[in-house]
Amino acid sequence: MSLLTKLVGFTCAIGFFALFTFVLFGQITVRKLRKNPETKDELGIDFISGWDILNVAQALSLPSFLTRKFRDSPLSALHANSDLLKQHTNKFDKILGTISYVLFMSSGLTLAFLALLDVLGIFD
Repeated sequence: MSLLTKLVGFTCAIGFFALFTFVLFGQITVRKLRKNPETKDELGIDFISGWDILNVAQALSLPSFLTRKFRDSPLSALHANSDLLKQHTNKFDKILGTISYVLFMSSGLTLAFLALLDVLGIFD
């Protein structure tokens, strides 16, 4: 078995765990935020079903200086209001959102990076 196959398999396993935490985060935290009248319109634009889950996870996991830049940009409606969401979530929600977001992004970016390395012939 080649090194590329092992790396892709490991990354896919992380991606599977990321999807599990993504669904768990959506069912526990985002469902609660959707029912709250103060936060239901502050979750960002939902392009496809579940996109607001990713918006909320991003808002809870990124540092405040980045989320302020999102809020001050002309495209602020695309992103969730992190300050308001942090007020309406507990520590468990924030940890679960951070785990979900970091695993989701790292697995996707790692697969893209491995595909690029394979195209460049690094694994030949």
